Amino acid sequence: MGISTTWAAHGKIPLFIGKILSNYLSNVSEYDKILSERNHLRQVRTVHEKGDFLMIRKVVVAGGGVLGSQIAFQSAYCGFDVTIWLRSEGSIGRTQPKLDHLHQVYIDTINLMATSDGQTPANWANGIADFDGFDPKKCLEKVEAAYKNTHLELDMAKAVADADLVIESMAENVEDKISFYQKLAPLMPAKTVLVTNSSTLLPSKFAKYTGRPDEYLSLHFANSIWKNNIAEIMAQSKTDPKVFDTVMQFANDIRMIALPVRKEKSGYLLNSMLVPLLFSAMDLYVNGISDPESIDKAWTLGTGAPKGPFHILDTVGLTTAHNIVKMYLKIPSFLAPYNFKGMDKMLKEYIDAGKLGQSSGEGFFKYEK
Repeated sequence: MGISTTWAAHGKIPLFIGKILSNYLSNVSEYDKILSERNHLRQVRTVHEKGDFLMIRKVVVAGGGVLGSQIAFQSAYCGFDVTIWLRSEGSIGRTQPKLDHLHQVYIDTINLMATSDGQTPANWANGIADFDGFDPKKCLEKVEAAYKNTHLELDMAKAVADADLVIESMAENVEDKISFYQKLAPLMPAKTVLVTNSSTLLPSKFAKYTGRPDEYLSLHFANSIWKNNIAEIMAQSKTDPKVFDTVMQFANDIRMIALPVRKEKSGYLLNSMLVPLLFSAMDLYVNGISDPESIDKAWTLGTGAPKGPFHILDTVGLTTAHNIVKMYLKIPSFLAPYNFKGMDKMLKEYIDAGKLGQSSGEGFFKYEK
């Protein structure tokens, strides 16, 4: 989940943060060389083309976190050949339970959709099926196929060897993403389209590290994508329009409503509206104004929203929230619109106590695992 500020909504913070993050950027002449060699060799595209779109069959998701696992499972549910690349055996131990959970969530959701209670806007999951022509049996078969055929792989070269699309869904950490792209660049086939699911970091920050800036852009999802089925597709200045259209089509093919973002904007559409709420809520808490339960009640009872900001943070995961808050710590206190240092300290205390959010059974609130 991306964290931005009210300033970000007016286009000021991204420029300031860009200057801060520029300290991380280093010489990448070797990757410019990779790009040059790749463009020289790629005289004819190796992927099949269909109309105005490049054909996507094999999908690799890099990272098995909350959204990474959802993107992978949803893509597999829609018939794509899916592999999740993970860094370590420990990552497999964290990702497999997420896939197990999604397997059961999809089954429970489909069974609910087959009842009168499920056939309401509040309970229907458009990422799973349309209301017209809904066939619970076929949907359940697709769930089992997705669960069986989603592969986990530690070898990066093996994972991406024949990838048509690589979806980077790693933590919001600039240095980690740069390192990942530098390792990935020489391994991908010429045909591969590369997208990032980053919520706050603009694709132009990383394009030169990818070895394929013309085929690199953002593909951003909302949490619980089987139900909240929107995808925001954002190009950077060097993105090939045909690649942009291809990613739009892929989003539609995995039952998302594809929303074009025509200019780079930290936070895209959804987070530019949502995350000021999350910052404001945490700011109220760390400054001793009120507690998470009361702040959530003020929002849900006052607006009719189903979840308050702290329940949303628990759903997203406190580690993700903490990684993004840390990006803002270099802003001088007299310029910062929120108490980022207080948020950093508070989130670190929760994480150190093992309270990572809904996925761990407890964050700001407790959950049944």
